[in-house]
This record gives sequence, structure tokens and C-alpha cells, in this order.
Amino acid sequence: MDLTILGAAAINGLLIGGIYTLVASGLTLIYGVLHIINFAHGSMLMLAMFGVYYLLIKLGIDPYVSLLIMVPVMYLFGFWLYKLLIGRLAQGKDENILLITLGLSILIENLALMFFKGDTRTISVPYSDVMVELGPTLVSLPKIISFGAAMVLCALLGLFIQRTDTGRAIRAVAKERVGARLVGINVDRVFAISYGIGLATLGAAACLLMPIFYVSPTTGHIFVMVAFTVVVLGGMGSFLGAIVGGLIVGLTESFGGLFLGESLGQIGISLIFILILLFRPSGLFGAKR
Repeated sequence: MDLTILGAAAINGLLIGGIYTLVASGLTLIYGVLHIINFAHGSMLMLAMFGVYYLLIKLGIDPYVSLLIMVPVMYLFGFWLYKLLIGRLAQGKDENILLITLGLSILIENLALMFFKGDTRTISVPYSDVMVELGPTLVSLPKIISFGAAMVLCALLGLFIQRTDTGRAIRAVAKERVGARLVGINVDRVFAISYGIGLATLGAAACLLMPIFYVSPTTGHIFVMVAFTVVVLGGMGSFLGAIVGGLIVGLTESFGGLFLGESLGQIGISLIFILILLFRPSGLFGAKR
């Protein structure tokens, strides 16, 4: 096969992989602190994408400008959702949180179907058709902007976790929640903050996805499997793993679509998921237990 085509596939895979990284970073943060899988992750992303869609359609706010709105809104939504609902109903049991988030996912998707119907929606912005020459291929400007913004946001999230007092508290709770409680850290508040940050990353991902993707009540299904694969591939709770895993999954999807056709392109993602579970369950950067 022509090297130009392979190069173009690699570039496109890396660009979409950057978005996958951002979606998965919220999932890995929630797992790292709460030690549970957030089954509502995909439906929350879908909800945020509808928010970005209507901010543009109703108020004329550009999707990238919507970052200033959607990130804090989704953070507050996640914080208070955990504080008022998930945390209270869980009663300190992780398995209860799994069931609650699964129930939330079903509820949100069905409400979305009721209010938004099953139609897919896309947006158009003035720069949608602008193409940029990148190596051997032409790439749409929104893809480049979204990739760059996703990488910057992931770096900022990593710095926040490493350098701030709140970030240190989050790491302490993730490592040893009983010990963190003994030294005076409000563990329940850290749980709520972590869940809020996890949803804030989805708000950012929604803003970056809408110029290059579509939204419907079932859109979350597309990304939740990808996000789980990225987290498992990189290692549960590892931010570096989320970045590397996202890029690998993006490349896998791109080359899978090239060799197998667009409809079968995601078979490679499922194959990676199975192989990692079989041969390295801890992931590339995960700690072995």
C-alpha cells in the first residue's frame, strides 16, 4: 500500500486518539479515586454534546468558546450529583455506585430519546471546511484544533493532580483512603471533586468533538467502549496510560478502517481489549496487584 495513504491514516488516527485520551482521562480519574467504573460516562458525554449543540444553535456560541461554559457546568453537575445522590445512595459501598451509575446511564439515555428523539445532529461553523496540509495529507482545521486542545487540557489536568493541594488530596485518597481520612482529609468531598473533574473532562471533550462529530441519544455508546479500552490498555488509574492508550486506540481504529473498511474498523479496538485482558490485565502502565 502507498506510504502516503499509510501516513495519512496514521495522522488521522493520532488526531482522533487525542480526543479519546481526554474522554478516557476522566474515566481513569474516577476509577483511580473511587475504584469503580463509571457506567454513566458515555451518557454524560452525550448530554454534554447536546449542551454544546444547543449553545451554538440557540445562542450562537462557538463550540470552542463553549469550553468556558461546559467545563464548569459539567464539573458542578458531577460534584453535586455525587454529593446529593450517588454518595448518599451508595452508603459507602463501591458496588452500589456501579449500580447507581448504570441506572443513571439508562435513565439519561431514555430521557434524551424522549426529548431529543433519535435523530443525529451535526453543527457547521465557518472553519468547518478549512483544510490544512499536514505531511502527506490534508486535515480539517477543527481536527487539528481539537487534538491540540485535548493534549493541552490533559497536560493541565496532570499538573493540577501533581502540583495542587487538591490534587495531592486526590492522590492520597486514591492510594489509601483510610489513611487520608486519619490525617484530616475530607474523603467524601474528594470523591465528589473527583467525580466532578471526571465529568468536566467530558464537557471539554464534548466541545472538541462537536465540530468533527455528530450527536444523538446513543452517541455515548460509541465512546464508552473506546474509553474503557483506553483505560484498560494504559492501566487503570494511570494518566500517562490514558494518553498513550488513547493514541494507540486512535491509530488502531484508523488503520482498521483503512484495511477492513469503515464499518469494521473498530474490530481492532475490541481485539486490543481482549488481548490486554488476557496477557496484561494491569495495562501498559498500571500497577500489578
